[in-house]
Amino acid sequence: MHGVQQLTDSFRAHGRKVTAQRQSIFRALEGDVTHPSAESVFEVARREISTISLKTVYQTLHELVDLGEIAALDVGTGSVRFDPNVDGAHHHLVCRVCGKVRDHHVRVGELGTAPGDCQGYEIDQVEVVFRGLCPDCRVAGRTPGARTTAGAVTIESEMEKGTTCPT
Repeated sequence: MHGVQQLTDSFRAHGRKVTAQRQSIFRALEGDVTHPSAESVFEVARREISTISLKTVYQTLHELVDLGEIAALDVGTGSVRFDPNVDGAHHHLVCRVCGKVRDHHVRVGELGTAPGDCQGYEIDQVEVVFRGLCPDCRVAGRTPGARTTAGAVTIESEMEKGTTCPT
């Protein structure tokens, strides 16, 4: 994760203005492991600068994505989430009940496609999303109901259904 100074330097190096609002957004992202939505970043930044607009937050986040400083994620939670951790390959855990998103560093083996199965695509990136119940929802007895993700594959290999990841 890049700190406030690194994000500031990156903006300046690419000819972008560094305003008090943008600095507030940078601070809101620093150390945030929750993969916040733009609205969440807006709420944090607004505590510091009450006049900041949601439009400024969206524009700044998308500029950070364009610069490669953060990643935009669509993991099926209903809104785009922003991942400040772009320093290493990782996957994501998503709670089926509350939508909480966390980084997950795990080997997924040799995930790939057979020659000729790419339908003409040139594949340059793979994303794996693990779905289940977060500790808070599990302890509270919340259940995901009937909501599923279209095209989801249930994996029954090393991790059996209902297995809790080691902490």
